[in-house]
Amino acid sequence: MEIDVVVARSAGELAAKLSGTDADFVSVHGDCGLDVAAAAVGLGLQALHGATSCLGAMTGEGPTDGLAAFVLRDPAGAYGTALATFGDDPAGAAARATRAALENADRPGEQPDLVWVSATPGAEEEVLAGIESVIGRDIPIIGGSAADNAVAGGWFVYDGSERTEAGVVVSALFPSRPISFAYQSGYAPTEHAGTVTRAEGRRIHEIDGRPALEVYAEWTEGAIDGPAAHEASVPILSESTLWPLGREIAGVGAVPFYLLAHPAVAQADGAIDLFATVAEGEALTLMSGTQESLIARAGRVAALARATGGVEETPVAGALMIYCGGCMLSVRDRVADVAAGVDIALDGAPFLGAFTFGEQGALLGAGNRHGNLMISCIVFH
Repeated sequence: MEIDVVVARSAGELAAKLSGTDADFVSVHGDCGLDVAAAAVGLGLQALHGATSCLGAMTGEGPTDGLAAFVLRDPAGAYGTALATFGDDPAGAAARATRAALENADRPGEQPDLVWVSATPGAEEEVLAGIESVIGRDIPIIGGSAADNAVAGGWFVYDGSERTEAGVVVSALFPSRPISFAYQSGYAPTEHAGTVTRAEGRRIHEIDGRPALEVYAEWTEGAIDGPAAHEASVPILSESTLWPLGREIAGVGAVPFYLLAHPAVAQADGAIDLFATVAEGEALTLMSGTQESLIARAGRVAALARATGGVEETPVAGALMIYCGGCMLSVRDRVADVAAGVDIALDGAPFLGAFTFGEQGALLGAGNRHGNLMISCIVFH
C-alpha cells in the first residue's frame, strides 16, 4: 500500500497532477470556490470521492486554502465510490449509493472494512441509517459533512462523473492492509445539565420546561445572549463553538463519552437550532473547550487511531482526518499547529484533513453516530 497527498491551488492544477495516476482510491477536499468536480470527470478514476471543505484543507505541510487529494495505491485491495442525490429520501439515496459503491468495488453484497462518507448538511442521521440498511450496524462509517466558507449553502459533493449540492457520496473500502480509527471531541463536561422537554428535529424549544435559549444563556454565564436580546433569529455559531451541548452516549470504564451538538441559531421565541438532531427526553450537558484543547486534540486523536486495534507499532502508510470546521474557525490562526501535532503522531506519514460542518464516526458500544465539533482519524497501516 502506498499513499500520497497532493496539494494544488486550482482545480486545473489538481486535475493535471492526478491525470494518468494509477490510484485505486482518491479522496479530494478543498475550498468550494475551486470546483474540481468538473475537472475530475475526465480523469477516469472509478473510486474518486470528493467533498468541499471549509476554507481549504490541511496536510502534513500545514493548511492549504486550495485543494488536497488523498491518493491511495493498493492493487491487492478493493475500492468503490458512488454518488446519489437526496431528492425527498436521504436514507434511500444513501442506500443506493452504498450498493453502487459495493458494485463498483466488485464486491456486491459484501461488508466492507469501512465506509468513508461525505454528505451535504442537514440529513446526516438519515444518511447513516441508509448506509446501515445495506451493510448492517457493525461496519464503521466515518466521514464528514461537506462545508462552504460562510454557512451559506455553497457546499457540494462529487464522484468521478457528477456533483450534487444535496446528496451523498459513499466509498466502500476493502484495504489489503490493516486500518484503525478514532472519533472524539476536544471538550470537557461542566456541571450544567438538563433534559430536553420540547424539541422538533434539530430545534430545541425547551430545556427543563424553560425556553432553551434562556437556559443556555444562563449556563454560559452570558457568553450567549438570552431571548430578550433577540427580535429575530440570530446566528450564534461562532459564540457557541466553545460551549456545545453534549449527550452522554457511551463510556470506557468510568469515563463517559459525549456526542456533541453545535448550537447554530438563536430564535426570537427562545428556541435553539442545532447542527444535529436532539430528541425530547435526552439529557444535555454543557461542554467547555479552549483553543489550546482544540489545537492539541487532533494529534491525540491521530495517536489514538494509530494505537487502536493492536497495530500501534505497524508503520503508517497514511491517514484521513475529519476536523470540525467550527473548531477550525476558532483556531484559524493556529491551524499549522494543529497539522503539526497530527504530523508528529503519524511519524510524518502523509495525511489529509478536511474541515467539515458535521462529523460521523463509530463508537464502541454506541455504533455509528453523527455529531458536531468532533474529530475523527482513519490510519492506513
